[in-house]
This record gives sequence, structure tokens and C-alpha cells, in this order.
Amino acid sequence: MNEQISENQQTVDNPGVIAFPPALYGVTLAIGLGLSFFFPVSFLPLSISLSLAALALIAAGWFSTSAFQTMTQAQTAIDPAKPATAIVSDGVFRFSRNPLYLSLTLLYIGISLLLNAVWAFPLLLPLLAVVQIGVIQREEIYLERKFGDQYLRYKAKVRRWL
Repeated sequence: MNEQISENQQTVDNPGVIAFPPALYGVTLAIGLGLSFFFPVSFLPLSISLSLAALALIAAGWFSTSAFQTMTQAQTAIDPAKPATAIVSDGVFRFSRNPLYLSLTLLYIGISLLLNAVWAFPLLLPLLAVVQIGVIQREEIYLERKFGDQYLRYKAKVRRWL
């Protein structure tokens, strides 16, 4: 399935992701928050939950800010619906091929901890599977097709998440 690309995807200059990634995270988090509102469960002492939330949110902010700055400097699209114009391998992209998705994941975790939304956590694994298959794999196929060996060398050196 990973290697199959529709005829339309081969002619359109974007990866053809299944949905805008922040929307995937937002909808899933909203479902988790709703479930936690209607079926409240406490799972961590408040001080621990708030401390972990702060760490996750600070890390999310750092990853997203660094990624946005680096992509802006490289003059390539941040929106996956737009064409990529460069392989970004500087800054935070030296450590992660997907710092924006890492940031969204940390933001999701931070908000879930902050709001004690226990039900958001079991939804995270299916969300990550959807992001992996419907977004990241499509982006990787697109980047391999568009940039060839340059992207393959980068992909061999840098891990997908961290």
C-alpha cells in the first residue's frame, strides 16, 4: 500500500496527505476531551500532571518554532498541500525528519495532561497510525519522487521522529 500512488498524485506537486495534520490531531484531541468530560477519570496527582504537561508543552513549542524558522529560511512550504521546494536538513531537521508532527504529538500530550483527559491517551496510538500511513508515508514517497537521491541520503541519516 505504501508504494501505491494514484495517477492524480503522480501529477500533482504535493504529497496528497489524507487530511491537514493539525486537524487530525485537533479532532482526535476533541474526542478525547469530550470523553474525559462525560466519563471523568483521574490518573495522576495534579502536581505531576502539571509538571509533565509543562515539559511537553515547552518541548512542543521549541520543536514547532525551530521547524517553522528553519523551513521559512529554506523558503519551502510548511503546508503539505503545497509543493516542497527544498529538502530541509538544518536546525531541528538534523535530529528529526518530522519535527512538526513531533511537536503536534507533544502538544496533544501536554494538553491532555493539563486537562487530565485520560481518554485522549488511548486515542493517541490510532492517531499516530493514521499520521504515519496517511501523512508521513505519503510525504516520504512524494519527497523521494521529487528529490531522489538527495532525500534518500537525508532519510538514511535522520530518524523519522527522534
